Amino acid sequence: MTGATSGIGAAAARLFAAEGARVTFCGRRTALGRQVQEEITRQGGQALYIEADVTRPEQVRAFIDKTLDHHGRLDVGYNNAGEVLFKPLHQLTLEDWEHIHHTNLRGVFLAMKYQIPPLLESGAGRIVITSSQHAYATRPGGAAYASSKAALEALAQSATLDYADQGLRACVVAPGITDTPMFRRATGSNPEAVARANQLVRGVRRVASAEEVAKVAVWLASDDASYVTGTSFLVDGGLLSGFA
Repeated sequence: MTGATSGIGAAAARLFAAEGARVTFCGRRTALGRQVQEEITRQGGQALYIEADVTRPEQVRAFIDKTLDHHGRLDVGYNNAGEVLFKPLHQLTLEDWEHIHHTNLRGVFLAMKYQIPPLLESGAGRIVITSSQHAYATRPGGAAYASSKAALEALAQSATLDYADQGLRACVVAPGITDTPMFRRATGSNPEAVARANQLVRGVRRVASAEEVAKVAVWLASDDASYVTGTSFLVDGGLLSGFA
């Protein structure tokens, strides 16, 4: 797993471990990564944190190699690492654009590139990618972020066309507004800002928990989703269902 030191990724790491998976995950924040690893092991699960930055090709490859050295095989790759930036298009610097796309898109490409060979060896490999509701409908300033997330849908479809006949499935989970550390930083944990976010979700009138999104990712990686591939699951509580 990439990007599992907090939020949806950390929630998914805990859920995968609770299901009996041996979890190896990466991220840049070592203290948080070790904390998640310790939480999982205290609960009787198996987890290994490896520091890695998905924008660095050599670190992504080393992360996959260490996973294989530790476990001897790879059955599921969950690519969750991502960053957010909202800025009007003409104000984006090239560095802004490249940073978001290197993290959200190129980072997933690199992870998949090195995950796919051992996943094919397993005979029934599964890839899950975290995209976003912004892949379908964004807001002002979303040019860099939304385009990086929309491209992930095509990446999963391409992997399906390339490898489905070899037993590999690739799916996308696209969260709406979710209560994560990133969300709390954006709102400043301000009750009024949180209330406004809740009202934006026109269906259930609240934001998702990280665990609610993670459960969909874990299901997509399970045998129960054996006929599901090349598609995306929008987990937005009805946010994009219509106007109210």
